Amino acid sequence: MTLLLVTGASGAGKSTVRRAVSPELSPEVECIELGDAVDVPALPDIAWRQRATEAVVQRAVRLQSEGRHLLLSGDPVAAGEIMAAPSATRLEGVAACLLDVGRDAQAARLERRGDDPALLVHHQAFADWMRGHALDPGHMPHVLTTGGWEAMRWERWIGVDPADGDWAMEVIDTSELTEARVAADVLSWCRRALRGQAPMLRVPRD
Repeated sequence: MTLLLVTGASGAGKSTVRRAVSPELSPEVECIELGDAVDVPALPDIAWRQRATEAVVQRAVRLQSEGRHLLLSGDPVAAGEIMAAPSATRLEGVAACLLDVGRDAQAARLERRGDDPALLVHHQAFADWMRGHALDPGHMPHVLTTGGWEAMRWERWIGVDPADGDWAMEVIDTSELTEARVAADVLSWCRRALRGQAPMLRVPRD
């Protein structure tokens, strides 16, 4: 196992989880967000996110040579972006966990942290999309490919049949859970994944 992805839409709890589980997993697992691997521009776009994802994948490859692992959590990176990253073929293993969040809970969390209410509809639409992507990599792939980084290898997973077992993700609905409970559930998933006992994504081979 090399790369653990904890993802989700805005308000799902990704950054909170990373801060909570990092002390429990270190030093075996390095826990980061995209900004720890690359500089964040003033206006990050989808192409930047995908280039940054490639930088994270390369970092995971370096760590695996040391017998260590990497957890990425804090950004809305989709599993399909990990698998399409140019260097993903060098990974030994990938596991992904979606922190799902219902519309009402997401709206309440984003209001509490002061997000622009005009953007709520977009955050909720992305949460809906991520829910579909966790079940089926062929679900509306244009959400990732339109305006994406030209080096991404989308053909690795578009068309993959989830029934074959090559697209399996953990899903944790955080809507009614406390932060402590979400962190405990994610930590349990990480430990199971490191033992090879959690759902896995098939590492692409070109």
